Amino acid sequence: MTAAPVAPSADPAAVPQRARRLATELPGPRSRELEAERRRHVTEGFGITLPVFIDRAEGALLVDVDGNRIIDFASGIAVTSVGAANPRVAERAAAQLARFTHTCFMVTEYSSFVDVCRWLNEHTPGDFDKRTALFSTGAEAVENAVKVARSATRRPNVLVFDEAYHGRTQLTMAMTAKENPYRLNFGPLPGAVFRGPTAPAHLAPADPAGSTAYVAEALAGVEAVLAAAGAETFAAMVVEPLQGEGGFVVHAPGFLPGLREIATRHGIVLVVDEIQAGMGRTGVLFASEHDGVAGDITLSAKALGAGLPLSAVTGRAELMNAVHPGGLGGTYAGNPVACEAALAVFELLEDGSLLAGARAVEAAVRARFEPLLARDGVASVRGRGAMMAVEFADASGPRADIAKAAAAAANAAGVLTLTCGTHGNVIRLLPPLGIEPEVLEEGLAVLEAAIRGALS
Repeated sequence: MTAAPVAPSADPAAVPQRARRLATELPGPRSRELEAERRRHVTEGFGITLPVFIDRAEGALLVDVDGNRIIDFASGIAVTSVGAANPRVAERAAAQLARFTHTCFMVTEYSSFVDVCRWLNEHTPGDFDKRTALFSTGAEAVENAVKVARSATRRPNVLVFDEAYHGRTQLTMAMTAKENPYRLNFGPLPGAVFRGPTAPAHLAPADPAGSTAYVAEALAGVEAVLAAAGAETFAAMVVEPLQGEGGFVVHAPGFLPGLREIATRHGIVLVVDEIQAGMGRTGVLFASEHDGVAGDITLSAKALGAGLPLSAVTGRAELMNAVHPGGLGGTYAGNPVACEAALAVFELLEDGSLLAGARAVEAAVRARFEPLLARDGVASVRGRGAMMAVEFADASGPRADIAKAAAAAANAAGVLTLTCGTHGNVIRLLPPLGIEPEVLEEGLAVLEAAIRGALS
């Protein structure tokens, strides 16, 4: 079932510098030495996709310690959307490093924190007065959004959804749907978290009337969950506009607007988790724009800091200001070096070329993989922009074995690829938004060959 890896380049010196190159097998000898050191010193609790050690990045390529040049279809799980070594990010971060690395914004302030908040207030969806709080991680943003919603509403409960992923802390594990590896053996988890159904677009009936009924049924299921616990007890409804770890699930048209209506009617704070799908990943700044929906609170992280830890909670001013002074914060929240990296990301997004690049990725992925839908075992090709996925299933059910074999073959051939999905049967593609077309096409060709090999 596993496709054979592509052979190392016969003449590495003849390979263009902006191209994939295998100087050794993956992992190479130096990476294997370092991996042995890792096993001696690092907990086994960290899972590793590809045990190679990276020396540097060049555009959409990662160069490892053995000189292999690997096409990056992971972007650090949607973090390095502007590239893992973007010169403008490095320039702004280095200049800040020379000035100071930290003061703690709650002790003494700095303008870059305010500048990041201003940009997010101006660019997140919603025609209303906004305020922003900065933190360090996506899970921290989710937890603080719940804190804000509870403070503003004085209600305890939180509604989340099937296939959701919101983080690895105790509360966000309770909010996350997937048991293994995220929740396994870590209970008991916090209560006051309830789960509602969704309406995945790839499972919707093709005819408009059938699709409308399908969405209505899912929304009725959401209402039923709220009613069972008492809709008046819910502080927040937290939803990913394009579900990430759950399998790159796009909601059927009408589902997110339906949630917006339900939340408004019951006085529930709608929290849109854009941690993976935001900052241009889907071809627009925020994925919720595709559905014309604005959350009362919008969460940003991952690509926000271009690899430096930074997250944000941006919401209606009356909600964000409902928290008492000192109720929000964190020692590293809105670190000044990370804020400068975010300001560089904003500059790079300004001319729209990266958004166009994300849309070009979608077109290329669909052109390459939608013909495979005729093959038994390939269930769907889905996603938006540079957040695309191929799902594997057949009459017997989800086929995680195909996804695992194809991803392993692609990784061995120098195309870094991740899997996801509740059943582990989805390959996800998260290349940098500015990936060169020829590098993208080479990587997709390698992945296609790996998939065909795994299907045979």
